[in-house]
Amino acid sequence: MTDYAQTVLDHYGLSTPYPLEWPPEKDDSEASEEEEEPIAKRMTKVRRSKSRYSALARATSDRRSLVPGSQKSNNGVENLVQRDEPDPLGSTESVVRILRQLGLPVQDDTGLRNRFLLSSTTFSPSLFLSQVHSTASTQDLLQGLDTLSRSIDQKSASLKVLVESNFERFVRAKATIDNVYTEMKYRGDVPVVPPPRTRPHSRHASRNSFRASSGNQTAMTAMAPDVKKKNALSKESEFGVLGIKKPLLDVSAKAEEVWGPALGGREKEESLKSMSTIFERYKEMYEASAAISDCIKRRDYETLVEEYSKARKFAEEAKDLTEMLGNSPPTDAQLHQILLAARVWHDVEDQVANFKRELWRKLIATHDLPMNGETPSGSPQDGHMELIGILLELGVNDSPIWVWLLSRYDHLKNKITLTWDRSKVEIEILRRRLANGERPTNQVVASHLRSLARHTAEDKPTSIDSAEIVELWEKMYGHLTTLLSAKGILGEVIEFWKTVQSFLDGSAQRTLPTGLNGESRVHHRLSSEGTIELQKGTVELISMIRERVFGFFSDLPTEDISSLFSPIPATPNTPGSAGFAGLTPTSIRDPRFNFDANNLPPPSPKRGEAWEKFAFWPPWSNSLSGVHYLAKLLVLLGTGAGEMASVPLIGEGDGAALEQLRNLIGGARERCVSAICGAWNKDAENIKVLEDWRRSPERRNLTRMPANFGAFESAVLSGMQKILYISEAKVGNAQVIPPPPAKLLQMVRSQFVTTLYKAFSGLVENSERVVKATDDDWTTETDGLASPVATVIATSIGAGTVNASDRNVRMLLTLSNLQALRIDVIPNLTTQFENSFAVKLTEESKTIRNVVGDIDARLFQSYTRPAVETLRNIIKRGIMAPDWPPANEEKPKEVKAYVYEALLSLVLVHTQVSTTASSLTSQVLSYLLEQVSRELLDAFKQRQRYTLSSLMQATLDVEFVAQTLTQYTTDKASEIQSQIYQELDKGTDNDARQKLQNELPEMRAVLKRLREGSKSEFTCFKRHRRADRPAVSPPPV
Repeated sequence: MTDYAQTVLDHYGLSTPYPLEWPPEKDDSEASEEEEEPIAKRMTKVRRSKSRYSALARATSDRRSLVPGSQKSNNGVENLVQRDEPDPLGSTESVVRILRQLGLPVQDDTGLRNRFLLSSTTFSPSLFLSQVHSTASTQDLLQGLDTLSRSIDQKSASLKVLVESNFERFVRAKATIDNVYTEMKYRGDVPVVPPPRTRPHSRHASRNSFRASSGNQTAMTAMAPDVKKKNALSKESEFGVLGIKKPLLDVSAKAEEVWGPALGGREKEESLKSMSTIFERYKEMYEASAAISDCIKRRDYETLVEEYSKARKFAEEAKDLTEMLGNSPPTDAQLHQILLAARVWHDVEDQVANFKRELWRKLIATHDLPMNGETPSGSPQDGHMELIGILLELGVNDSPIWVWLLSRYDHLKNKITLTWDRSKVEIEILRRRLANGERPTNQVVASHLRSLARHTAEDKPTSIDSAEIVELWEKMYGHLTTLLSAKGILGEVIEFWKTVQSFLDGSAQRTLPTGLNGESRVHHRLSSEGTIELQKGTVELISMIRERVFGFFSDLPTEDISSLFSPIPATPNTPGSAGFAGLTPTSIRDPRFNFDANNLPPPSPKRGEAWEKFAFWPPWSNSLSGVHYLAKLLVLLGTGAGEMASVPLIGEGDGAALEQLRNLIGGARERCVSAICGAWNKDAENIKVLEDWRRSPERRNLTRMPANFGAFESAVLSGMQKILYISEAKVGNAQVIPPPPAKLLQMVRSQFVTTLYKAFSGLVENSERVVKATDDDWTTETDGLASPVATVIATSIGAGTVNASDRNVRMLLTLSNLQALRIDVIPNLTTQFENSFAVKLTEESKTIRNVVGDIDARLFQSYTRPAVETLRNIIKRGIMAPDWPPANEEKPKEVKAYVYEALLSLVLVHTQVSTTASSLTSQVLSYLLEQVSRELLDAFKQRQRYTLSSLMQATLDVEFVAQTLTQYTTDKASEIQSQIYQELDKGTDNDARQKLQNELPEMRAVLKRLREGSKSEFTCFKRHRRADRPAVSPPPV
C-alpha cells in the first residue's frame, strides 16, 4: 500500500479502502447531540430540566484535539497520540512505515503501534530500538543520540523563550485566578487572622454578668458571615449552589406538579399510541396464555395445540431475531417483541408443562378405566391414543408410546398378582369354613341328587348342591372368568399384545401427529431393544396366568393360610391400588371377607375324605355340582389356552410355550377327573337315599328311584364327557387340547361300573332293611334310609305314596325298579357311555346283567319265600290229612278245603303284587303256581296207593288249581302237572285207570260247576282283555 493510500485511510479513519459497512465508531464521532440521538428516542424522550453547567460539561467532554494527525481511542475520543511520527533518532520520517516493512500489524493493532510512538505513554524504548533500529550500527546510534539531544535542546529552548517572554502574563493570570477563587470562596470577606493576645491576669467575669451576655451577642454577630458562605465556592457549600438548591428543587417540584400533565400529555399520547400499535400487532400473543388456560379448562385439545404452536413460533422468531442482532442494540420494537416473547413463552411453557404432567398422569390412569369406560376427555375407548397424540403434538422428551406400553405392562403384571392372591384368599377362606362345617345329612344329599328329575343343572344349578357349596363354585368360576375370559385379564393381555403389534408394524402411528417441525417423529418408532422387551413382557404375562391356573388345579390345600393374606392382598378395584379389576361386589359387603389375622379359620380337619387332596374342590360337594362347574371351568380354561396360543409369540414360537399350554390342559383335566371320580364313588354309596318310596308319575308300578338314578348317572356321564374332551372350548386352529389318555378313560370306565354295583347294593339294602316307625309322624330316620314315617301318613296326601313299612311292598317295588333298571336304564346308560367315550362295554355289560340278574333272583326269592312256605304247609297238611281220601270210596263232588285255602293265599299275594307292582303279577303268580305244583307233586309222592276215589279227588284238586290259574301257567308248571299225573298213575291199578276214564265226563261237569261257584272268589285270576306288560319268566330257583 502506498503512502498516499495510507494517508487517505488515516484521514478518513478507515482500515480498508473498500469497506463493506459503515464503521460503528463513526456513529460516535464528531456529531452533534441531536445527530447522536435516535429519532424515535427523541420523539419519546421526556423533557428534563438541565443544569446551567451542562454546557460546560459538554464542552469538556466534546474537547477536540488540536494536534494534527492525532488518533482516536476505541470509544471514539481523540487523544494527543499521533497516528504516525518521524523517528526521534532522525533515521526516517515515518516510524509506522518502517514497522509495516518489518511485517508488524501496527496499522490494525493500536496498542502495539503506541509502544513505538514517542508521544504515547506506553512508549517502549527497548522495543523501539530492537525493532526499528535492529540493523543500525553503533555509529548510526551515536548519530541518532546527537540528533535526539539537539531535538531536546531545541524544545527546551523554545519552552524557555516562551516562559521568559510571557512571564508577566503568567503572573497576572495566576493572580487573577487566585483573586477569582478567593472572591468566590469567601464572597469578598477575606478572614483576618488576629494576632495572639496576652492576658495580664486571670480575672474572669461571672457567668451571669453583662459581659457574658454581650459575648453571646458577639457570637451571634460572628455567625452572620456564615450566611454568605452558603454561596461561597467551597466544598461545604457545594461550590456555591447550596443556597439556591432547595428553592430550585421546590420550584422544580411545583412546576412539575402544575405543568407536568400539560407538558407530558403529548408524550403520553405518543407512548399510548405506540403501545396500542404494538398491542394490536401482537394481540394474539398477549391473549395466548389466557387462551391456553381456557382450552385446558374446556378440554379443547385441538385449539390448545394451535395456540401452543403460535406461541412457540412467536418465541422462535424472537430467538432468531436475538441471534441475528448479535451485539447490535435492538430497536424499541424489536426489544418489545423479544421481551413480550420471553414473557409469553415463559407463561405458556409453565402452563403447558403443568398440563403435560397432568397428561402423563392421565395416560397412566387410563389402565384403570373399564373396558367400556370413557377417557378423561369424555371420548369412549382408545383414550390413551388421544393422550399420546396430544403429548406428541406438544412435544416431549420421552416417548409417550413407550411409557404407556411399559406402564400397561406393569399394570397388568400387578393386576394378575393382586387379583389372583385375593382370589386364593377368598377361596381358601370359604373352603375352610365348609370343611369345618357339619357333614350334610342323607336327606340333604338326597334332595340334591333328586333335583335333576325336576330340571337340568343348566336350568337351575343352585339346586344340585347346598347354597354354600354352590357359592364357592361360583366364586371359583368368577375368579377364573376374571382371569381367563376375553373380557378379563387375559383379554387385556391379548389386547395389550395387539396394541404392541400395531405400534411395531406402524399401523397405530398413522393417525398420530409428528409435532412441530416433525420433532416428535422420533417417538413414533420403537427401538429394537424395546421391541424385544415388550415381546418378553407379553410372554411373561401369559406365563404368569398359566402358572397360576395350573397351581389352582394342581396344588394341595394350603396349610398355613396366614401366608396368603399377611399382608392382606390389595383389591384391584380399590383406590389404593389404582383400580384393578377383580373383587366381586358381594365380597365387599360380605362380612366373611373381613379378614382378621388374629382370628384365622382353623385348618381343615383330616377325615380321610377324597376331596381333602384338592384345593379347587369344595368340601362335601357332590359329583353333580362337580361335573357341572368343572366342565365350565375347563371350557373356560380351554378357551383361554386357545386365546393364549393365538398370540404369535406362543403359537408360532419354538413349541415349548405351546407344549406348556397342553400340559396345563392335561394336568387340570386329570386332577378334575380324579376329584369327580372320588365324589362319584361317594355319591354311589349314598345312592340308596334316592329311594323315597313314592311312585313314578309316568309308570305307577315303579318308584322315582330308577328315573332319579338314570338322571343322576346321565348327568355325571355328560359332564365327564365334557371334561375329558372339552369339546365346547373355542380354541380355533390352536392344538392346545390333547386327547384324553387311556388312563383317564379307564378310570372313568371303572368308576362307572363300580357306581352301578354300589347302586344295586343300595337298592337291596333299602328293600331288606327293617324300618322302624315312630310315634311322631314327622320324624325322619337318622340312618339315611328312606323312612316310611312320612310316606305312610302321606297316603292321605296323594296316591303317589306307598306303605313302605311293609317289607313285601318294598321288595315288590325294588323288584320292579330292578326290572326297569335292567331293561331300560342300564342299557341306556351303557349306550350313552359308549357313544360319549367311543369305547365298547361288552364285558362290563355282560357282567352288569349277571349281577342284576343275581340281585333280582335273590330279592325275588326273598319276597316269595314266605308265600311258598305258607303254600307248602297248606298243601302238605291238606293232602296228608286223614280225611283227604273220600269216605267209603264215594265219588268226590268237591275239591278239598286246602285247595281253597291255598288259592285264597294266592289271592292275597295277587292283590298285594297287582296293587304294588302290577308288572310283577304274572311273574310272581307263575312262579307260585310252579311252586304249588311242585308241592302237590311232593305231597302226592308221599302216598303210596290211590284208589279210584282218591285218584278222582287228586285229579279234581290238581285240575281245579290248574284251571283257576290257567293264565299264569308256564311250561314248567305244565311239566310238573304232567309229573303229578304220572305219579298218581304209578300209585293205582289198571282197573282204577279204566274207571277213571269213564268218570272223566262227570268230573269235567263237577269242575265246571266248581269253577262257576268260585268265580267271584277267584275273579282276580281271570285274564283281562287289556293285557299288561308281557310276563317275564320267573328267575331260576
